[in-house]
Amino acid sequence: MEHKRIGIWIRVSTDMQVKDDSPEHHEKRGRLYAEAKGWQIMEVYRLEAVSGKSVMAHPETRRMLADIRSGHITGLVFSKLARLARSTKELLEFAEIFRTEHADLISLAENIDTSSPAGRLFFTIISAMAEWEREEIASRVAASVPIRANMGKSLGGQATFGYRWENKALVVDENEAPVRKLMYELFVKYQRKLTTAKALNDLGYRTRNGSLFTMTTVSRLLRDSTAKGEHRANYTKSSGDKKKWIIKPQSEWIVQPCPAIVSAELWDQCNSILDAQERTVTKPGPKAVYMLSGFVKCTCGKTMYVYQHSKNFACKTCKIRIAVSDIDEIYQTYLKDYLGNINHDEYLLQSDLQLQEKQALLESTLKERTKLAKRMDALIALRVDGEVTKERFTEQYAPLEARLSQLDIQLPELEAEIDIRSMQLISSDTVLHEAKALYEEWGNMPFEQKRGIVETITTSIEIGKEDITITLAYAPPIPTNPKNSARTVTGSYLPLT
Repeated sequence: MEHKRIGIWIRVSTDMQVKDDSPEHHEKRGRLYAEAKGWQIMEVYRLEAVSGKSVMAHPETRRMLADIRSGHITGLVFSKLARLARSTKELLEFAEIFRTEHADLISLAENIDTSSPAGRLFFTIISAMAEWEREEIASRVAASVPIRANMGKSLGGQATFGYRWENKALVVDENEAPVRKLMYELFVKYQRKLTTAKALNDLGYRTRNGSLFTMTTVSRLLRDSTAKGEHRANYTKSSGDKKKWIIKPQSEWIVQPCPAIVSAELWDQCNSILDAQERTVTKPGPKAVYMLSGFVKCTCGKTMYVYQHSKNFACKTCKIRIAVSDIDEIYQTYLKDYLGNINHDEYLLQSDLQLQEKQALLESTLKERTKLAKRMDALIALRVDGEVTKERFTEQYAPLEARLSQLDIQLPELEAEIDIRSMQLISSDTVLHEAKALYEEWGNMPFEQKRGIVETITTSIEIGKEDITITLAYAPPIPTNPKNSARTVTGSYLPLT
């Protein structure tokens, strides 16, 4: 069994803290699953009576994430995704953190275990789809930005230092503007950004939030054309990498007139000095990276590479080659056929009979518990109304209470058995639905997302002289043929040499 150090996550909101959904119940269910897998339970994280709307700032969440990052735990078990967090944004944030730290998320109700290939496939797919949806929303928002900018409206955020927004118009801030002007004058005098920042600080001036001026702040403000009466909008965008911003093509900029703080001549003088000081650095072009790089192998066992600008994967030993565009198309076609040919009805017919029996037993046990609880409530009501003597109440209530306690012990054990069996089968409905949606949107996804999915689900792509064998890490549940996660395609369209 895999040696894994895991934590158990327990979050039960106030309205759910009843006996049949108690923190103890969730903990026992998680412990039984972990013990069955042979995992070591290191920590239990308790968020009792906490809403799932936002949990990232909770002390237990911070403790758990610190343990993940330090390697103290390598996985987190929880009863269902809604118990981890109800916010989709936070769920995706959790998924990204765990992926980065090479740790696993195990959701018992949804049968998701990212320590397995199918679990990783599931999270890769939902993350890719969510990213695609975010980009679609972002593109629609971005389309409205030039319109608002042309109308002179605020695009959000604070006004640059020396200005403020007033009645949706950019106006000069009487307190900050003199400092902004002095900055240009000092830079012309010293011609050094760090010296200019130090001079401002020594004079007692500070930034809007009370911080010291820095070389970076001075450079940014000197470059900002707002000071000379040309307010630029829609000229930067986030790269999504730790809030790093990049400059858009100048054709997309929106420049609107605004009150000036310095003359155009002074602004141009400062920026000419900056231009002269900045060394031109030519960044190397992007490396040639292909979607299936590293997975394409020859039948001789050697990895096939794309040499120079040939646009072909080639094996120099066997003299076999295939065009990058051809193998990409073959892979995408195979992926579509593969997903479409997984027979869900066959899966249901072959599903674990014992699992069905355990689920039936769980349902009957839950019904029995509900009946017992109602009978106990009825007895309590009769006792309160004086219709049952104390002795008679005790005689009837005690056996019911004992039976209820037995059921409360049995329920998490049954759920744990179902969790283990269900996790082995994987939630095929969810995976298949998301996988098919994935293929439908494949053409709209950026290269990086496609590459991530290939890395998750592909084991190998073997190129022969007459055929190609593609093997995926994720096979359909309970395959009738243990090798049906691999398929051979004839090579009639293979450009071989």
